[in-house]
Amino acid sequence: MAVALLLAVLAAGCGGSRTASDSTLRSTLADPHGTGILSRGPGEPFVNRTELAPAGRPVRQLALFAVLADAHLRDAESPARVPFLARLGPPFQSTFRPQEALTAQVLASTVSSLDRLPLQAVVEAGDLIDNDQRNELDQALATLRGGRVRPGSDGARYAGVQSASNPDPFYYRPDVDAPRHQGLLAAAMRPFRSPGLRAPWYPVLGNHDILVQGELPPTPATNAIAVGSRRLIDLSPEARSVLRLRDPHEMANVLARGLPGRSVPTTPDRGRAELPAASVLARLRSASGHAGGGPLLDYAFDIGGSVRGIALDTVRRDGGSEGLVRPAQLGWLAGQLRSAGTRWVIVFSHQPLPSSSGGEAALRLLDADPRVIAVVAAHTHRNSIVARRVRAPGYWLITTASIVDYPQQARVFRLERTAGGGLDLQTWTLNHGTRGLPGISLELSYLDAQGGRPNGFAGRRADRNARLFR
Repeated sequence: MAVALLLAVLAAGCGGSRTASDSTLRSTLADPHGTGILSRGPGEPFVNRTELAPAGRPVRQLALFAVLADAHLRDAESPARVPFLARLGPPFQSTFRPQEALTAQVLASTVSSLDRLPLQAVVEAGDLIDNDQRNELDQALATLRGGRVRPGSDGARYAGVQSASNPDPFYYRPDVDAPRHQGLLAAAMRPFRSPGLRAPWYPVLGNHDILVQGELPPTPATNAIAVGSRRLIDLSPEARSVLRLRDPHEMANVLARGLPGRSVPTTPDRGRAELPAASVLARLRSASGHAGGGPLLDYAFDIGGSVRGIALDTVRRDGGSEGLVRPAQLGWLAGQLRSAGTRWVIVFSHQPLPSSSGGEAALRLLDADPRVIAVVAAHTHRNSIVARRVRAPGYWLITTASIVDYPQQARVFRLERTAGGGLDLQTWTLNHGTRGLPGISLELSYLDAQGGRPNGFAGRRADRNARLFR
């Protein structure tokens, strides 16, 4: 049945907790005719990946866990946002998404899908929120914890660029533009109940969790914009020229002089206050019950009795979205590898280590440890699996798709022993529900001209459902 038909009815007041989970091993969503309408298709069986070892027969499960990444739960009404930059194309295309008012519902729907599996752990791989705002973190943690979630800000009515009254045709306005979903924004603002994660969850820090727009450290000037009564609708020529430099410090200087461009009135909301990094870390630790202590979100945790997870904080505190592994973290990582003993090791970071400053030094440490079987990252919003064969026996570099952009999938892992004494790390993608508001978000993310579909974020088939032998 076409998803377009399934999405016709809005599930007002439901964040997706009653939608069915859907392993892509069983069925997928496809657009076989290129019409932009998704329909139910056959599943994608595992692809055997034997770059590191021949295939083996699994005989004993060692661990079952999942990763959800880049939820980017977004206050779509916030005056601290810069959706107009999406006109400029890469790298600013993610500043506006047609599905951006539905991020809380998609996160709840993903939680519901994960809850149907007997998981030992869920790793939340960073960028849980979009803009380092208190209300975004409130909503995200309520969704993961379970209970009542109140999306948005600025009261019960939506007040943002997708309003039907906005004359700018650049933005998708669901009440007037195709595909038409009248009442969508009103439904998106209604409180709903999230089921909450049943499995223990472990946070990894992302750049959007502690940086404004994932780029700028919060300052009194940026906070005044977030909680204030004026909304930017375009940048001044000076601000545009500074923006092209991609220099957080220069942009901070511009913002310190006031709103850098044309603005319109908006209702102020103190709930949008930006949070210092220490506050975000403290709240993640308190909500999850994990994540150690100190100024970085570096810590280790068990996944069952045979696997040791290591979370590495690669977020720059001085601004910028690129990853960073600090020299002191290398010593800490070496100690964690030693203390893992005979357990298998999986390392988690938000930014992929190969593209992070200092990341190659961390990878060289991992190269030398035969207990390391995978390094899992997010940030790219793309499914990818690459064998790293620098030294025997090698390990797997894995990135996973986001749940904000198409295909809006989480990733599940099952580690098993094989009959020959090797390992079989099985991984597959998991859809959230295709009904109600989460289903509409999936539809819009597929149609997004700047989103995951044209960028190939789903990856190759061998990057999605695979058996990784070692």
